Formats: sequence, C-alpha cells, structure tokens
Amino acid sequence: MLLAVSSPLTRIIPGLMIWTIILFLIVFFVLRKYAFGRIQALIDERREQVRRSLEEADNARDEARKLLEEHRRLIGQARSDAEEILNEARKTRESMEQRMRDETEADRQRRLEETRREIAAETARALEQIRNEVATLTLEAASRVVGRVIDAERDRELISEAIASLDFSRLEESA
Repeated sequence: MLLAVSSPLTRIIPGLMIWTIILFLIVFFVLRKYAFGRIQALIDERREQVRRSLEEADNARDEARKLLEEHRRLIGQARSDAEEILNEARKTRESMEQRMRDETEADRQRRLEETRREIAAETARALEQIRNEVATLTLEAASRVVGRVIDAERDRELISEAIASLDFSRLEESA
C-alpha cells in the first residue's frame, strides 16, 4: 500500500512550470548580459594576479638563490682573504723575528769585537807599563851593581832596545 501524499512542492502544476522556465530564462539572459561578463572578468583578473604572483615568487626565489650563491661566494672569498692576511702576518712576524735575531747577533758581535779591542789595548798598555817598570828596575839594579850613577837617558835607550828584543808573547797569551 502506497500512501499518496500530495505535497504542494511535489505536485506538477503546468502553468507554474512554464512561468518558472520563462523567469529562469529571463534571469539567465539578464545575468549573462550584465553579471556573467563581470564575474568572468573578475575571475580572469584574479587568475592573472595569481599567475603574476607565481611569476614574482619564482623570480624572487631565483633572485634569492642568486643572492645566496653570491653570499656564499663572498663568505668563501672573505675566508680566503682572512687566511691570506693571516699568512702574510705570519710571514711578517717571522721576518721581524729573523731581523731582530740578526740585529741582536750583529750587536753581540760588535760588542764582542769592541771588548776584544779594549782588552788588546789594555794588554798593550799593561805591557808598555811593564816594560817601563822593567827598564827602571834594571837601571836601578845596574846602578847598585856598578856602584855609580849611570847616564839615565843613554842607558835607558840601550835598555829599551834590549827589552824590545825580549819575547813578551808568553805574557800576552796568559792575559
């Protein structure tokens, strides 16, 4: 058993159906003439904006990639420059140290040579003083042995010649 419930929404009314189709077509033509063009234009405009945004995003991504590569290259270059500066500083330090060592050695050699010259001069002065003392003592000893005063000037020359012929190298070596 079927129950036939008749609802005003499910009933077919031919006049209402015709007017509904006519109004639909009128609304469709009005919308097509005035609204669909604008809606389609808005959709096309939005589509173009999205396309441009995507292109800009692609361009921005490409540029960001280029900037990143440039940044990495600059960092690498900065590191190599820093390494080069450090190597140059090491070389400069080593050359300065070597120069200081050379200067110190030259100064030491100069002082050593100066000291040797002073020692040689002092030794020569001491030997001359010893020669003079020996000459004086020899004159005194000879005067006492002979028992008379010897002509100091003439005898001093003879004694100086005799002393000059003596070998004082042993004294110089021990000094």
